[in-house]
Amino acid sequence: MTVQIKALVDPARAPSSRRLVWLATGPDDRPLGTAFLRIPADGGTADLRLTVHPAERRAGVGTRLLAAALAATSGAVLTEPVEEDSPGDHFCAARGLRPVLRLTYTRLALDAPVAAEPVSGYRLIHWVGATPPELVETFVRARHAMDDMPMDDADYVPDVWDADRLQFVTQAVADRGEFLCITAALTTEGDMASFTELVVPADGAGDAQHYGTGVLPEHRGRGLARWMKAEQIGWVRTRFPALTGLLADTADSNTAMRRVNESLGYRPTHRSILYQHNG
Repeated sequence: MTVQIKALVDPARAPSSRRLVWLATGPDDRPLGTAFLRIPADGGTADLRLTVHPAERRAGVGTRLLAAALAATSGAVLTEPVEEDSPGDHFCAARGLRPVLRLTYTRLALDAPVAAEPVSGYRLIHWVGATPPELVETFVRARHAMDDMPMDDADYVPDVWDADRLQFVTQAVADRGEFLCITAALTTEGDMASFTELVVPADGAGDAQHYGTGVLPEHRGRGLARWMKAEQIGWVRTRFPALTGLLADTADSNTAMRRVNESLGYRPTHRSILYQHNG
């Protein structure tokens, strides 16, 4: 089968990265697959999402798309998570990509209340959408809590956060019609010590997806992550009564967060792998 690879113009722009897009088509111009490569502005590790229609696999489409994406950058490329023992897993291994991080996906069924002991010296706040202006500066500083999250052998460079990036991410979620729900712990001085993020579907039903959870190093070991998550669970159950579950993905090596989630009732659903090409 003749496969054509067309580079497209991606209208999506981010302050911290650019994204390249390729479309694979057949002789009759029918779409066969796509590749999206996000390249950070600072030249760090690029992220690749490659998809081939199931009916068009094993015909060289994925190989052509992968070659186009890898040719566009000389640096390391990290794939999106591929489910363990899936066609994507087998494809990455066969093309010589290196497995660098393993993740376990979990789900919490929202069928029972969850509780945790408050942590003395802190107070929790919740909000949906845009960060309150008085919290922007301290929230940007708190994002560094995720700089040392376990990434095993992946060439991971922490994201650089500022007020513009914070606003961009918030707006991206809003543009999809979804709800970005934040719970954060503040010290008595009003500084943010930790935060956890959850994205609720546009219809407020089904399963919501956890994004980042971080506790600054000087505030760890006090139970903030469990307290925040437990309180957020109760808050979103009240605000979005049609929700049925919460989804999370955690690196297998992130034992601290795995223990927190397990204690709250999250149960494994499947596993995935990140692959890397070193350029």
